[in-house]
Formats: sequence, C-alpha cells, structure tokens
Amino acid sequence: VQLQACGGGWVQVGGSLRLPCAGSGSAFSGRRMGWYRQARGKERDLVALITGDDTTYYAHSVTGRFTISRDNYKDTMYLQMNSLKPEDTAVYYCNLHVTDAGRIYDYWGQGTLVTVSS
Repeated sequence: VQLQACGGGWVQVGGSLRLPCAGSGSAFSGRRMGWYRQARGKERDLVALITGDDTTYYAHSVTGRFTISRDNYKDTMYLQMNSLKPEDTAVYYCNLHVTDAGRIYDYWGQGTLVTVSS
C-alpha cells in the first residue's frame, strides 16, 4: 500500500488549501482514514477522521474550517482547509487504517508541509 499526499505550500493567513492523498494497493472504500499533522517540535496529532461509513470527526481546533472527504472511485482522500491560521503550520500526513483478520495495519503518506503566515 502506498499513500501519496501533496498540495502543501505557503499560504497567507485566512487563505485556503486542499490536500489530496492518493492511494494504491488497497481500496479506500469502507476503511477508516485520517489526516494528522506535526508541527515542529511537537507530536503528531489527529486533524480529521473519516470512518468506513463516512462519518467524520474533527479536532476542536479545526472544526468549522477543515473538511475531510474522499472519492472511493479514485482512491483519493482530501482535506479542504479554509480560514488558515499560523498555528495550522505543520507537516500534514494522511493515514489509512486497515483491519484484516484481527490484525491492524496503519499506512502513512510521506507528509506535505503547509506554512501559514501573514
């Protein structure tokens, strides 16, 4: 399984970015996926989650500003980020969580850097 996240870059405060995460080797449909981020010097934190039945969850800090979605036909997940703040600056990682015969596998993309500044 390979995940490829992209779409990061520099954006002004209040701006928007959309991060796609494309996968190969495993279907996205029916599986839990998420976006995490890691700011410099901090731990990796959950940003948004989409479950197998497409229920979504968000960290309090991004609720109302970020939207997670996916296109199962394209095996691509997205994170739409609006009203960006400097504290959103981080490396963003996509995750695919697979449970198979009682074993758990977590797959990660390589990360894409988002920098928000004025």
